Amino acid sequence: MATLSQTLLTPLRWVERGLDAIIQPVVFIGMAALIGVITLQIVSRVLFTAVGWTEEVARFLLIWITFLAGTLAFQRGHHIAVTFAVDALPARLRQLAQMLAVLAVIAFMITLVVIGHRYMQVQSFQKSASLRLPMSYVYAVMPISAAIMAWYAVVDFLELVFEGKPEQPMGEQTP
Repeated sequence: MATLSQTLLTPLRWVERGLDAIIQPVVFIGMAALIGVITLQIVSRVLFTAVGWTEEVARFLLIWITFLAGTLAFQRGHHIAVTFAVDALPARLRQLAQMLAVLAVIAFMITLVVIGHRYMQVQSFQKSASLRLPMSYVYAVMPISAAIMAWYAVVDFLELVFEGKPEQPMGEQTP
């Protein structure tokens, strides 16, 4: 069984690390661009005439950064969680509760992918006011991020199934 789990989980974890390696610099560059655009907006309003597109670019960058950084937080387990009830369970029940929670997350993320894709299609005719950018580009981050989080959740589920051990309770984790 250990060979099967290693054979299956190793490439999945590799893909997970690859996604992480792509998303991290994208979020960093997005934050740097957001700081630059907001700085330009402030300087131009104070010293010159306001640059019209900066507010729109800042808003779109913030949307993309929020969703993509949310995937990183999800992958690292940094989203808020109330775990005292699950932590109090015996190990086998804790594992079962975690598996059910991960299955619920997978179902929610798949639903979010479908809804986000539909929303993108509905808004595809609309263009942004300043940049004339199709709004489907802005809304594309929702299904993309949900699909990535669903991937992370599938890997988590398979780790629970194949490794047969629950994660440490939140109170027992070391920093």
